[in-house]
Amino acid sequence: MGSYLDRLAAAGGSFFMLLGRLALAAIFVPSGFNKLTHIDAFAHNLASHGVPLPGLMAVIAACVEFLGSIAIVLGFKTRYAALLMAIFTGFAALIAHRFWQVQGAAYEAQHIQFMKNVAIIGGYLCLFVAGPGAFAMDRRGRR
Repeated sequence: MGSYLDRLAAAGGSFFMLLGRLALAAIFVPSGFNKLTHIDAFAHNLASHGVPLPGLMAVIAACVEFLGSIAIVLGFKTRYAALLMAIFTGFAALIAHRFWQVQGAAYEAQHIQFMKNVAIIGGYLCLFVAGPGAFAMDRRGRR
């Protein structure tokens, strides 16, 4: 017999997986949409960070961020989307949060943002392993 938390997780697991998917996507859906609707500004930002082919990379990254996060919300091709989003988040951290290049308060701020991305990657990897739960398009027609 498991603990109360074990029973709660078993009884509400699919609901908690849905909440987890929504939490993981909460920052990326609006951010990805913003990048898509302001693609030139995003490309300029990538260029300022030394990303090669910034116009092409902006389109690819914005599509991955927005469509990948929508797939996470819907539980559609969840394992593929979770792995893709983990990789995307890793690249985003390496491009945008280069704490090792700054000092003082900027170091602290960028280090925190970088480590938040690492934590998000951990969430996506857990989702990759666990799957989406029952409340997902991936589970339609299954019991």
